[in-house]
Amino acid sequence: MDLSELETVVFGCQPLKVSKQQLDSVKRAYDFLTDFAKDKVIYGINTGFGPMAQYRVSDENLLALQYNIIRSHSTGAGEPLRYEWVRAAMLSRLCTFLNGKSGVHPDTVGQLIAFIQHDILPVIPQHGSVGASGDLVQLAHLSLALIGEGEVFYKGRRMPASEAIAQAGLKPLKLHLRDGLALTNGTAVMTGIGCVNLVLARKLFDKAVLGSVLMNEIAASYDDFMADELNSLKNHFGQSEVAARMRRHAKGSQCLQSRSEALYHRHTESQFKHKVQPYYSLRCVPQILGPVLETLLNAQKILEEELNAVDDNPIVDSDNKMVWHGGNFHGDYVSFEMDKLKNRRHQNDYVGGASGQLFVSRPYQRHPAAVCQFGRVGLELWFAGGAIYCHLHNRRVPDVVQSHVCPFDSQ
Repeated sequence: MDLSELETVVFGCQPLKVSKQQLDSVKRAYDFLTDFAKDKVIYGINTGFGPMAQYRVSDENLLALQYNIIRSHSTGAGEPLRYEWVRAAMLSRLCTFLNGKSGVHPDTVGQLIAFIQHDILPVIPQHGSVGASGDLVQLAHLSLALIGEGEVFYKGRRMPASEAIAQAGLKPLKLHLRDGLALTNGTAVMTGIGCVNLVLARKLFDKAVLGSVLMNEIAASYDDFMADELNSLKNHFGQSEVAARMRRHAKGSQCLQSRSEALYHRHTESQFKHKVQPYYSLRCVPQILGPVLETLLNAQKILEEELNAVDDNPIVDSDNKMVWHGGNFHGDYVSFEMDKLKNRRHQNDYVGGASGQLFVSRPYQRHPAAVCQFGRVGLELWFAGGAIYCHLHNRRVPDVVQSHVCPFDSQ
């Protein structure tokens, strides 16, 4: 599954497409694990969890163990996660199971599909994670709803999960050999949130590129700052691609000016009325948004890899007749990309904030009334774009390390 497919399911509520081959691989892994685990010690199947893994669990308590990990870890606090984050988290967990390497019962996959299709959204508190070391608490709350406990949002109401399951004509999930551990152990929530945030960040990025072209049109900028001959010399894909997108948006513009036509001939005036080169925040858009684009593209690569990965432990490998123990539940790949995305989102906002300040400030007097006044000039208050930018900056880094670039002629 790629990010576009996830977007259609999470935001467009499009039907899921699950192949028979995928469902067969789930059953094959479950059948293998059922037989393989009979006379072996396997973490989380016949042992405790975490530091309690040194203690064997008796056969008569194996199913209780799977319920216990869900109930014991459903200890989150705070406001519920947003609807689209929860949809994406369920979809991410489903993608892991459809690899056929988790050993879950086919009914577990069926319940996840049913919840997504019926838009039954478990109430998952925002707080209580263990950082990048898996999504134990959040996934426990997700799993709690699948077994008919906890709460969900359904048809616009918050209600007990058991009530929503009954209304949808479903039944609470009955856990099998390792379903509880498989449901709670992984990176599905951070991956789902990351995917949703990336989808939204890409939309904002596209608007920033288009808005930058419009700002340059208002300023009647010379268009050579977008030239491929200039930007390709910097050797960065992102910068060249942003410049190319700006050129496509600006094609046919009647506002941008040609430097060759306006300046590359004999002049006699000693002072030029029009800016010889656009303001810093206008002409440096490819250099500013180029790194943002590359961050978005790399985040997409990592998140799509994680979305389609087996982020479980242990791994049930029916092909090689082995159960592997490791740390695939760890989420540093996702967390690193989200840290970078947060920082670059601020850079994205800088373009709008700086250029917005430009058109409401004294150094730029060409169109302030037309651009920023929506009523009687002098009576209506102007747009305080700088305040928005500063607020976003404060959310990104501590105040003590702030440094704001001047949007005018600092360079």
